[in-house]
Amino acid sequence: MPTASPAHIAMFSIAAHGHVNPSLEVVRELVARGHRVSYAIPASFAEKVAETGATPVVYTSTLPTDEDPDAWGTELIDLIEPFLDDAVQALPQLAKAFDGDRPDLVLHDITSYPAGVLARTWGVPAVSLWPNLVPWEGYEEEVAGPMYAELKTSPRGKAYYARFEKWLAEHGIDTPPDRFVARPRRALVLIPRALQPQADRVDESVYTFVGACQGDRADQGEWHRPTGAEKVLLVSLGSALTKQPDFYRACVEAFGGLPGWHVVLQIGKFVDPAELGALPDNVEVHSWVPQLAILRQADAFVTHAGAGGSQEGLATATPMVAVPLATDQFGNADMLQALGVARHLPLEEVTPERLREAVLAVVGDPEVARRAREIRESMAREGGTRRAADLIEAELPG
Repeated sequence: MPTASPAHIAMFSIAAHGHVNPSLEVVRELVARGHRVSYAIPASFAEKVAETGATPVVYTSTLPTDEDPDAWGTELIDLIEPFLDDAVQALPQLAKAFDGDRPDLVLHDITSYPAGVLARTWGVPAVSLWPNLVPWEGYEEEVAGPMYAELKTSPRGKAYYARFEKWLAEHGIDTPPDRFVARPRRALVLIPRALQPQADRVDESVYTFVGACQGDRADQGEWHRPTGAEKVLLVSLGSALTKQPDFYRACVEAFGGLPGWHVVLQIGKFVDPAELGALPDNVEVHSWVPQLAILRQADAFVTHAGAGGSQEGLATATPMVAVPLATDQFGNADMLQALGVARHLPLEEVTPERLREAVLAVVGDPEVARRAREIRESMAREGGTRRAADLIEAELPG
């Protein structure tokens, strides 16, 4: 039964698993409560969105996708400029799509700049669904300032900020670009508080941690532990930066034929299983696996420490070895290690011997198991999907 009068809610995101997936269970819950949810998304994710009961509002995006991760550049400006480029061209599409059918409330991923502009234009509240760590009080001075200092003095960086400010001003917004992106009016944080650096310095009147919103994931399929498998290891580097054949070969060498162990190796779309050579009987290789279903039965998890994988490992109390590849994954890896539930093993330091040693160490340590159980229990108290929906309904006008 709905707990608020049925409303029209518009959700905005980009075509990336790490940004769409965290929102899906929240959207499903809002639909179940009787709300009409329109979900603005590129065509490649429309079917996934429709399965929640939301109505996909398809727009054309210019952002690189998970299908072509090499399209991103290597410098800081290469990683932020495409979001502004995409926002400028997407805004007219989205404004037209909602013309005559304006929502009562806007939900949006942190990468969806048009959502904030449209909410201002329509005069409706906006709530950001934040899929990774959030800024704390002092973050700008301690982290963002030094990180962006050189960029802001470069010709390309100056041009980027000038263009961003001009675009916002054209729509009646005088908020500086950095604050527009990272300091929303209201945000629900879809990670457990345990993963948040400097958590005691986060303004929780703005950022509310609701933890993992995972659902049962039954639609992703099942996985059954093979007979005779004493220990199960899942290895996954997520969905984007998976072109790592040397790493996968190291995993096979580390655990192939290891007595009592069964290995599930997810290698993504960019590596051919043939590149790994002959596989031992205790190693199964797939381009994709039902990760949560496996983690519920696994004894260890080698992960890239993305926000999704990290919290799934925590939610299932699975000891982890974190091998981060990019962006927030390095911070997540350090947090998992500091929490006492993982080892952080840099990719450049990976050898079959070190990988095997790290996995056996976390699995064999009773203190790791104790800490993992504690964190799983604390996450369960954060409320997850239902609390997120409650908080969203509380933001509806009237």
